[in-house]
Amino acid sequence: MSQTDRDYSEKRDFIRMRVDADVSLIHEGDEVPAVCIDLSSSGMQVEAPRLFKVGDRLSVRIDSDHVALKGLEADTEVVWVKEQDGGSQKLGLTILKMK
Repeated sequence: MSQTDRDYSEKRDFIRMRVDADVSLIHEGDEVPAVCIDLSSSGMQVEAPRLFKVGDRLSVRIDSDHVALKGLEADTEVVWVKEQDGGSQKLGLTILKMK
């Protein structure tokens, strides 16, 4: 079984939580506002107004509105891209490292 086949067959092994949260994507020093659609322990789906490609490395930051709750910061890699109307994209990101 190839890595791609294994990744696809295993991707439903993780519970996804729908979040619809504002996030910041940092790519090569540029910060891009985006929306996290859903989140699991191994990755996330985001919608971004800027075009990225498979293999791009992005730092993702989700700030918390609660003083007692720390936000999420992670290093990720784009594993799939779906073009959307209006020039935006939906991105599948795999989490490489939590910060």
